[in-house]
Amino acid sequence: MSLISLTHLGELSAEQWDALVPAGQPFLRHAFLIALGDSGSLGPKSGWQGEHLLWQEGGKTLAAIAGYRKSNSSGEYVFDHGWADACYRARIPYYPKWLGAAPFSPVGGRRLLGSPEAAQKLLQQIPDFLEQRGLSSAHINFTDSRDNQLIGEASGWLHRLGCQYHWHNRGYRDFQDFLDTLTSRKRKQMRKEREQVVAQGIEFQWFEGAQITEVQWDFIYACYANTYYVRGREPYLTRDFFSLLAERMPEVIQVVMAEQQGKPVAMALSLVSGDTFYGRYWGCLAEFDRLHFETCFYQGMDYAIAKGLARFDAGAQGEHKLIRGFEPVLTHSWHYLRHPGLRSAVEEYLMQEREGVRAWADEARDALPYRQEQP
Repeated sequence: MSLISLTHLGELSAEQWDALVPAGQPFLRHAFLIALGDSGSLGPKSGWQGEHLLWQEGGKTLAAIAGYRKSNSSGEYVFDHGWADACYRARIPYYPKWLGAAPFSPVGGRRLLGSPEAAQKLLQQIPDFLEQRGLSSAHINFTDSRDNQLIGEASGWLHRLGCQYHWHNRGYRDFQDFLDTLTSRKRKQMRKEREQVVAQGIEFQWFEGAQITEVQWDFIYACYANTYYVRGREPYLTRDFFSLLAERMPEVIQVVMAEQQGKPVAMALSLVSGDTFYGRYWGCLAEFDRLHFETCFYQGMDYAIAKGLARFDAGAQGEHKLIRGFEPVLTHSWHYLRHPGLRSAVEEYLMQEREGVRAWADEARDALPYRQEQP
């Protein structure tokens, strides 16, 4: 029995890795993670260096976690910059640290892959692994209920809550059927927003991954990158990543293009797997009234209804989603901090933060537009 560390996931076959990944989790598939590395989106320059952990018995991989040695806290969506700053002021090394996550993807799901028994054995080895590698801490982000139970039963891990907003398809026949569940004022507001987009002469086309040309990918990437440039930041993903993803996982890709007079003006790229529509990247190269809401939310809701998908996960943050029917959902992350003083301070902080997050989620439900409480 042994814990194995891989710097490149290509050292393990796709068949071996994907056999551990639950259905409906495209962000942890071998092809997705390899595309991130092969495209240069991950690597030492980005602050993400592969450090994947495997638990093997008799030469067979029974559990695994996609992991990374981090020299910064970028692209994680569970923000620990304050912890790092406090360590810097106290002259306590915080980097490098270790992160178990789907890179650049604030999507909940299984992180400890494999059987519960084998995953528990892997988890038990992480503290020694940190000490041996000179890593300050371990962080496992956006875990599911099974992971929460396993990690919660392990010693030394601190629990953190966050809040996202997801839309649930409750068997709606069409978008109007969804609107009929809303208060009159919110129903009129959404209808007006959609009408304003139509009045600007904007039409929409959907494309599956295999249908998208390289010229279209150039436009998609320009839109995606522009959402970072306008905030004075560099995009996390490279242009090559999109082509590699289309080549290796075309079946999960759905892109909606907004066109005006036959010319593309905006796009939203999503992944579809299992019963979930994952809204990932959006962008436009010019400003249009209400186009963001239509492209990012209403088009995706239309798609989910038409395809009978149960859930629309629109990513991190965005309280504006509430008034469009996206409901608060608690997210979970876990943190193992080797320095006892830091661990004590963070533990106290997280106790207060969890109370605040739960209170916010309860308060946020009051902003939902539904005529009556949803089940």
